[in-house]
Amino acid sequence: MVIKVTMKLTRYSVIFTLFMSFVACKQSKDFKEGQNLDATWELVWNDEFDYTGLPDSSKWTHDTAGNDWGWGNNEAQFHTDRDSLNSYVSDGTLKINAIIKDKEGKKYTSARLITKGKGDWKYGKVEVKAKLPEGRGTWPAIWMLSSDDSVKWPDMGEIDIMEHVGHDPDTVFSTVHTKDYNHLIGTQVGEKMYLPTATEEFHVYSLEWDKNELRSYVDGEEYFIYKNDGTGEGAWPFDKPFFLILNLAIGGGLGGQQGIDDAAFPHTFEIDYVRVYQQAE
Repeated sequence: MVIKVTMKLTRYSVIFTLFMSFVACKQSKDFKEGQNLDATWELVWNDEFDYTGLPDSSKWTHDTAGNDWGWGNNEAQFHTDRDSLNSYVSDGTLKINAIIKDKEGKKYTSARLITKGKGDWKYGKVEVKAKLPEGRGTWPAIWMLSSDDSVKWPDMGEIDIMEHVGHDPDTVFSTVHTKDYNHLIGTQVGEKMYLPTATEEFHVYSLEWDKNELRSYVDGEEYFIYKNDGTGEGAWPFDKPFFLILNLAIGGGLGGQQGIDDAAFPHTFEIDYVRVYQQAE
């Protein structure tokens, strides 16, 4: 009897161990996939891109500002408005495409999608699962700007959750711009992360933001922290609503530092999902 009971317990122990290993693996996968396992966060806005066609107009606006004057970065593309050649949802992902096409004096067309007026948040957690384009001259970005139009850049604040440039394909970076800290005066604050599969695989790029600090992650690994030093809005203009931006630029002050490789076109910035969480009350 003792031997039989021991064997039975051993068999159940093995089953239990295998079950717990499955749960642990599932939780690990979910975390890496961006699933939120912390009960203090509540999903408040998302787009899973589980449809086909142009991006959902109840969630996204095509931003065409600056087509005539470069919108701050002297970029080489023309941003189109709801053109399926440049932004389209299919097979579960959003594709933002940059192509060679003459339009309004520009050699390339692409798209910039914003949530302003349809998704504006003060504090929270943003997760975007994406695969980045490959090719010299590309400049995809996941970033945020203040929803307050009365304050101009850089005083309004900018949060670059993820930027990538084609001439440095193994690196992604996260940066903050404010009145006191911005690239115009060479004081911008940020960090970079080595990510050799950025253009080959999907990764989860995320931001956690509260009244004390901003934290940037790739696949759950924290690599940049920007703290509120208490000196005021010149350094910390982040106590107000911001909106999200997804875009694929070509050339410009950062993306075009080593030129543009026309032979590498077309380019696609592919997004699997966008999820925004806020702290539960």
